Amino acid sequence: MRRKAGRRGGGSPADAPVRSRIPVRKSLLTRLLAVSVLVSVLSIAATAWLAAQTTSGAIRQEQGQVLADDARIYDRLLGLAASAPNWRGADRTVRELSAETGRRIALTTQDRDVIADSAADEQGAVPGSRLPARASAVVDPLAVDSTLAAGRDDDTAVGFGAGTRLGTGAAGAGGTGSGTGAVDRIDPRAVGPFRLPPEERVRLRAMAEKFVGCAQDTGVSAKSVEGPSGRTYLETAGDSDEVVDYRCGAVALNEPTKTERKALDKIGELAEACMRRKGTKPVKLGLTITRGGAPWLYAVAGPGPPSREPSKEPSKEAASGGPVPTPAPSVTGSAAAADPVAALAANCVDSARREQLGPYVSSPALLFITSPDGSRPSESGFRLSGANTAKLVGLAAAVLALTVAVTAFAATRLTRPLRALTTATQRMKTGEATEPVPARSAGEISQLAAAFNDMAAHRKALEEQRKAMVSDVAHELRTPLSNIRGWLEAAEDGVVATDPELVTSLLEEALLLQHIVNDLQDLAAADAGTLRLHREPACAADLAEQVVAAHQARADAAGVRLCARAEGEPWLTADPLRLRQAIGNLVSNAVRHTPAGGSVTVTSRVVSGRVAIEVADTGTGIAAADLPHVFDRFWRADKSRTRATGGSGLGLAIVRNLVQAHGGTVTAESSPGRGTTFTLDLPIT
Repeated sequence: MRRKAGRRGGGSPADAPVRSRIPVRKSLLTRLLAVSVLVSVLSIAATAWLAAQTTSGAIRQEQGQVLADDARIYDRLLGLAASAPNWRGADRTVRELSAETGRRIALTTQDRDVIADSAADEQGAVPGSRLPARASAVVDPLAVDSTLAAGRDDDTAVGFGAGTRLGTGAAGAGGTGSGTGAVDRIDPRAVGPFRLPPEERVRLRAMAEKFVGCAQDTGVSAKSVEGPSGRTYLETAGDSDEVVDYRCGAVALNEPTKTERKALDKIGELAEACMRRKGTKPVKLGLTITRGGAPWLYAVAGPGPPSREPSKEPSKEAASGGPVPTPAPSVTGSAAAADPVAALAANCVDSARREQLGPYVSSPALLFITSPDGSRPSESGFRLSGANTAKLVGLAAAVLALTVAVTAFAATRLTRPLRALTTATQRMKTGEATEPVPARSAGEISQLAAAFNDMAAHRKALEEQRKAMVSDVAHELRTPLSNIRGWLEAAEDGVVATDPELVTSLLEEALLLQHIVNDLQDLAAADAGTLRLHREPACAADLAEQVVAAHQARADAAGVRLCARAEGEPWLTADPLRLRQAIGNLVSNAVRHTPAGGSVTVTSRVVSGRVAIEVADTGTGIAAADLPHVFDRFWRADKSRTRATGGSGLGLAIVRNLVQAHGGTVTAESSPGRGTTFTLDLPIT
């Protein structure tokens, strides 16, 4: 796009906009400040109420979050202890939990030897405060804290009475029946020798999928779920488990596998040994497997010799959906309390389980959960009375309503001129004619409107210049192309001979085209900011002499005296090639417009810490009306645009861009009939 000329060289400072001083009372800053103070004062009451009300809720929420985080941390570490002995992986788990919750988490032995601490550095040192005297909890997979375990989901809580019963009529899903009515405190993820190998898992999974299909055929929604030990069991909706048990034979899915039977036999041996140690004759123990894979103790039905071991293969009755014998009720609750022998058997089974799982789980550890600095989280809070809350609510509602009204009124007054500017901008975007935006006040918005109007006028001028530039480029390229085409067609028709003179003429026209394209490329690079400069120390006088030497032959042919002179040693840091190009364009232009007998002088000097290079001629000069446009692209004083009186009209535009790329300026002074002087003002570094 063409730039408006004369702003650097021939422009007048009077053309620049003058910023008028705005009265304080009309200033946008003053109005915004007044509105802000008013809104702030009116909203103080509402803010106070909101702060008082939300603080109480935030504290209660924080307390709830702390408890939830404690339960999650406890459950994660409990699962780790249940699945790995010797606290393998505890350090990584503790650090992950600390990063998630923002709390300091530490595990120690009963003797306070640190197992893992999220505050420890790479060398194991723990800077800062010591651990509290009282632990947050004891992490023992064989003695779970029922309070912290209550917050876990159903899948994790299998073995704690959380699941729904499925399978045999005796073995429920809620954990083992050992004990005297107490909830089993062994974590269900502590499976130890009950963990099934892959082949048994595959077999149970296949059986479960078959039973799922059967259940769905009978209209019961069921799905197969894998427990912590790898045992697959069924989950049904509502009380449909008995239908699946007897119609589909799903009771066979609860038969212990070879691995589980081996582990159950070991529990039986340990339990019998326990009963002998306590002076009681061992009784027949009925042990089977719950859906989650945990042992289940039940009393053997009927007097007489012990009943036989449950079959390891599904019975024919179960496969056909017929009646299936079920064990007697479990030895728990009042039955165990009324029968001391049964209660002792249940306790021995529980002890046997713990003895059996001991080598597979981690030892009990003390868990400390604190804030990062080692202090306990605060549990204090407060609540406002009902009467005070009602008063604050009413006051806050009134204040908020008034604040909204004042803010809306002020915003409407302040944004009205901005909306007008937005509408004008949208019209400009769509190419419509833009009317000047009225400026009704003397504030900053009025100045913005005036600036927008100036921009719209300038944009209109630039658009006109762009259209003129496109026309100029087409004209400059059309002339040499027409000449080349005309001569080539004449040569093809045999009108002229293709002699060396014709070839030379065509070459001159091609060189002219190349010169125009190169100039346009330089201007495009300068506009895009990609014009590369290779700066190095250079003497302006030497550059001027080189340019004079290059144009000496042309000046002699035109009868123009061309010389260079220097005042002092004008050294500067610049791109010698680009600077010679700029000076050369000025010298070429001066020689072209200087009649025979005239002179062109290139002078280099240092002025006020800057280097000045002047190209002065004694030519025809430039009219005052044309002087602001000399640096416009494709502008020539001769409106006929003939080659005899001018070049392509890009030389001076290139000079201005090259000088600006060096951080300098170029100006032009002229007196018609006496000559013109172009001055390059460049920084030394």
